[in-house]
Amino acid sequence: MSFEIRSKDLLGRIGRLRTKRGTIETPFLLPVINPISQLIKAREIRDTFRFEAVITNAYLVWRRFRNNPPKIHELLDFDGIIATDSGAYQILQYGDVEVNPNDIIRFQEQLDSDIAVILDIPTDQTATEQRAKWTVDETLRRAKEAEHTITRRDVLWVGPVQGGVYPELVSYSAREMAKLNFQIHALGSPTTVMQQYHYDKMVDMIMAAKLNLPPDRPLHLFGAGHPMMFALAVALGCDIFDSASYALFARNDRYLTPEGTAKLEDLEYFPCHCGSCYKRNPVEVRKMLKFERERFLVEHNLHTCYSELQTIKQAISVGRLWELVEARAGNHPALSRGFDTFLKYAQYMESETPLRKKRGPFLLSEKSLSRPEIIRHCKKLIENYTSPMTTTKRVILLPDKYLEPFRQNFDNDTSLQKLLRNPQLHLCSYNLPYGIIPNELVDVYPLSQTEDSVKPTAPVLRNTTKRIVKWLRRSHYKSRIIVVEDAWQHKMAESIRKQLKGSKIQILEIEPGEDATSKLLALINRKKS
Repeated sequence: MSFEIRSKDLLGRIGRLRTKRGTIETPFLLPVINPISQLIKAREIRDTFRFEAVITNAYLVWRRFRNNPPKIHELLDFDGIIATDSGAYQILQYGDVEVNPNDIIRFQEQLDSDIAVILDIPTDQTATEQRAKWTVDETLRRAKEAEHTITRRDVLWVGPVQGGVYPELVSYSAREMAKLNFQIHALGSPTTVMQQYHYDKMVDMIMAAKLNLPPDRPLHLFGAGHPMMFALAVALGCDIFDSASYALFARNDRYLTPEGTAKLEDLEYFPCHCGSCYKRNPVEVRKMLKFERERFLVEHNLHTCYSELQTIKQAISVGRLWELVEARAGNHPALSRGFDTFLKYAQYMESETPLRKKRGPFLLSEKSLSRPEIIRHCKKLIENYTSPMTTTKRVILLPDKYLEPFRQNFDNDTSLQKLLRNPQLHLCSYNLPYGIIPNELVDVYPLSQTEDSVKPTAPVLRNTTKRIVKWLRRSHYKSRIIVVEDAWQHKMAESIRKQLKGSKIQILEIEPGEDATSKLLALINRKKS
């Protein structure tokens, strides 16, 4: 096996996972195929909907063919990549299965699976902490035993992580599972959490696993099949999904979209232009026979899942995954709560996010201020930055609206040249997202490439003020001039002066239409005289 990471953004990555039967690009969804009865054939899922891999249940195959194991690719009539699950979902649903953990490993080897899962014990969402600890310990015991049972190393084996809604147990399970020789890891038991839209709990579960697993092994999120949460899960570092949701929702006349689930009876128009929706309208589909209607919805739901993953990959490739996650979070209150929990882990996103991207960030709301680019700038400004000249005695802080005109008019503005070339002056700008931006760093990504619509709310002002005060406290300037024009800037400047009591801070107010450069020079000349 090899897992090659081609592109990253946040904890999301585009990768290439090589198996003995071919390579798939992650993030990827494995549509669940019933090995006995198929509404839509596995071959059609590949040929029509471009899914190069599927997953089926080895336990269900074992129940029917235990004495004469077939080759799984022949059984499904599918020459792509096939992953097989071991029956853990049935344990979650019914409490137990009659197959031995080692027997199902050997059976999957006989099936000639490309990817296979050991028989773990899933942690139910309602389990007590004591019960959850047992599922973790028993899964680890089976995983260690599996290492001695597995004989085929051309199969990619999945080591599941358990612990349910107890993050400490998930972290422990992940650390111990990481010590074993599995090529892929999976977070088990999130299905019921996702079915109840507890995306805030899901975020904690995923991060507890992700932060304790090797980064060179893909992470599979079991049972994640709704496109509305793909972007959030990918941003948290999930590489592979599997689900039968595309078919289960269709069975109940449910129409999947990246924004949520719609009932067919409530639709007047199809908000999709896939091959199925383009040819029909909701009235026509509602009049279809049950089988035809279900088939129509299966095709649409598969298309929506595939399309959303392509959208996510494009967002990763251009560095816009945050924007996509934030936009999707606005579509549902449960996703919004999940995104709020996601923000707690912003520090971990920073180390994995590229230093430069093809496009500058869009800051869409107050929540955007937790972006890795902003965290990185503020961190490096405190830890690594020193002013360019040791003779600098005074710093001038200008609103960033003056920044671009200053850069454009530098050659023709003699008063500006006097400011910028005065060795005793250091010119900086400030704004809500980044706080301080030294003039010599203006063109460093992503400072001048950022577009924002952040409002000066009380929490934002407190955060920006805190960043500026922290930077000024460690600087060596003998005096500071803060240029203000708007009411929020004046309020912030007064707060800075109050917190830096005893420091020489002067607030220079600029009226609309006034020349800030000339007024600054006049002030500086008065101070000299």
